[in-house]
Amino acid sequence: MRPRCKQRHNVWPTTVSRSPVNPKVLQVAPETPRTVGDRPLTEVAVGILQSHDQRVLLTTRPAGKAYAGYWEFPGGKLEAGETVLEALARELHEEINVQIDGGEVLQSDVVDYPHALVRLHFCLVRSWRGVITMREAQAHAWTALPTELTPILPGTVPVLEWLPARLAGARVV
Repeated sequence: MRPRCKQRHNVWPTTVSRSPVNPKVLQVAPETPRTVGDRPLTEVAVGILQSHDQRVLLTTRPAGKAYAGYWEFPGGKLEAGETVLEALARELHEEINVQIDGGEVLQSDVVDYPHALVRLHFCLVRSWRGVITMREAQAHAWTALPTELTPILPGTVPVLEWLPARLAGARVV
């Protein structure tokens, strides 16, 4: 039986720490019991869209999903047979109505949420076509780093810490 994360008064657990069993895994709400071994690992492509003025795009999670209203980078689950960049292209088209011109995987992190175990593949995207349109009724914002937007999805918090240095060193395409 899998423990479920229950939302209480529109507040989700946000404590993030390294797993004592595997320090490479970020654990959200470590005080919430779960059995990691029996949960599938969900692969997720995440788009870090960077504008010409160095801001990044954050969107809110849609109503009806875990952590609804929390800010995150857009993206979604890989489908069978897709590469990370193929999934990213599909998800960004479905979610925010843009076609990307490639991307670069910057880093992948495993995040253990009480409700899901995910591997997030963070991809830098500096070139796209189309007008950004939220197709899932989310909010969106172009933000400088560090951002003042809140609340931030727990799996996104560590990225916002390392991202400025990575963007400064990333090659311009």
